[in-house]
Amino acid sequence: MPRPMNDEVSEASIDEVAICSLARLIGDEDRARSRTRRLLSLMKAIDMDGPEGEVEVFKAVADPCRLRILKLLKEGELCVCEIMTALSKPQSSTSHHLSILRKAGLVKERRDGKWFYYRLADSAVNEMIKQAVALKKKQ
Repeated sequence: MPRPMNDEVSEASIDEVAICSLARLIGDEDRARSRTRRLLSLMKAIDMDGPEGEVEVFKAVADPCRLRILKLLKEGELCVCEIMTALSKPQSSTSHHLSILRKAGLVKERRDGKWFYYRLADSAVNEMIKQAVALKKKQ
């Protein structure tokens, strides 16, 4: 089936376009139809969940300075002044990075007088770091 000429493609025609495309690749229209239904169902579920939260987490971890902060916090709770000393970064930069990590849900903060202390949000963050290190070692 040829692709519709206009930019507004109905959901039914997307199904047919996808089926035709997949059928050309795998050579079986019935299997292509079944696989396309499954793929569309999976994409609908992914889109309903909205990947924005996951993207925010991965963006937060993608920065080398923030990853170093997470690795520091694996060893336990630290004050902002300790983190900035370890990283040799100014307080404003350190606080900015910690804010991004907090908004992504990777770290938690608590205030004690005028000091802010940070820790990993939960064991899943620690596990994520372990997995990343393990994957890197396998390369």
